[in-house]
Amino acid sequence: MVLRCTSDDVGFRALVAELDAELWRRYGELQASFAPHNVIDTLATVVVARDGDRAIACACFKPSGPESPESVELKRVYVAPEARGRGLGAQVVAELERWARELGFTTMLLETGPNQPEAIALYAKLGFTRVAPFGPYADLPASICMSKRL
Repeated sequence: MVLRCTSDDVGFRALVAELDAELWRRYGELQASFAPHNVIDTLATVVVARDGDRAIACACFKPSGPESPESVELKRVYVAPEARGRGLGAQVVAELERWARELGFTTMLLETGPNQPEAIALYAKLGFTRVAPFGPYADLPASICMSKRL
């Protein structure tokens, strides 16, 4: 079950810690240049998928900023290793797309990297297309940015 919550959710925080550890394993020191853009302080637009009491997948979005007021940025998409292959990544993204549309946003942006081929494939399958690196990622050569009209 995918539930809406905030970034204060304990399950979300635990999954984000797992995600950060995985990104450091995949990217090594290169992750240091991305880490500042992955900080989630307080956010009201978070979803978590649960299996019983255990949080097994998550994602969130935040407004892209004043340069693109109609857009949100998809962040912190993660599925716990033991829950992969069950379509949970698509489910959490779909719920965030619905939520963003409800709030009047028309575009969802995201940033990922070359060492996450399964994420790139998922986003392409969900209708995201590559765009030029935007905002804080413009000067990060390893960034892969994508966009989708909601």
